[in-house]
Amino acid sequence: MKLIRFGEAGNEKPGLLDANGLRRDLSSLFPDWDRTFFQQDGLAELAKQNVEAFPMVSETARWAACVARPGKVICIGLNYSDHAAESGMPVPTEPIIFQKGANTVVGAYDNILIPRKSEKTDWEVELGIVIGKDARYLNSVEEAKEYIAGYCISHDVSERAFQMERGGQWTKGKSCDTFNPLGPFLSTPEEIRDVHNLSMKLWVNGVQMQHGSTRTMVFDCYFIVHYLSQFMTLEAGDLISTGTPPGVGLGMKPPQYLKEGDKVTLEIEGLGRQEQVCVNA
Repeated sequence: MKLIRFGEAGNEKPGLLDANGLRRDLSSLFPDWDRTFFQQDGLAELAKQNVEAFPMVSETARWAACVARPGKVICIGLNYSDHAAESGMPVPTEPIIFQKGANTVVGAYDNILIPRKSEKTDWEVELGIVIGKDARYLNSVEEAKEYIAGYCISHDVSERAFQMERGGQWTKGKSCDTFNPLGPFLSTPEEIRDVHNLSMKLWVNGVQMQHGSTRTMVFDCYFIVHYLSQFMTLEAGDLISTGTPPGVGLGMKPPQYLKEGDKVTLEIEGLGRQEQVCVNA
């Protein structure tokens, strides 16, 4: 299944993509794709539905974030060996963890706001994991598979000066408004042939900047979910962004950053395409 949400900000509704890629409105049966939906095994109930029986969504309706606002947005830093090399930093021996504000999550085609006084807003295409049920002290990496609702594109937009030059606190450089476009859809695990061998690409103004693969992840998706569950309860609907491959603006010589009017396009194999335009806040 491919879960979508649609509608204006603050009035989003849940839906699905049908076999022809058309959006269907399921708001008559489900309030939203949120913590309650996932925690109460809503995916099992959803799988019983005949998607084509539901009304189509207007072609002009906004693509909202593919899940409702998460309780937590947890990010894994330097989780691609080639990105660590690009950054001139050692490959971590344990996952580097930081969080973004949950209110950064917006639709896949919404504008990116360049923060006031920002000169180093950067791009990062990432694979997102949405948690399907509360996870605490999982017993094994294998068990972690059962706690994943699905996967999506997660754009971990970053302001590098805020992140690294203003006290060295990553969260403040990651939590500006609109800094996590999500979607366009959440794909349940059976839709993905091999989540650890997916092509990842990002372009700025039509010029390709990132081209990597999830196969170069240092810590894979199942390890990450198991690992995090040893330190905190992962709640249904939480989002984990699993790191980015090389090609970020910070790693260029000289560095290159986003400015007003720039268009950013992201793709992950099997998970669709995002596109945002940058505007000044």
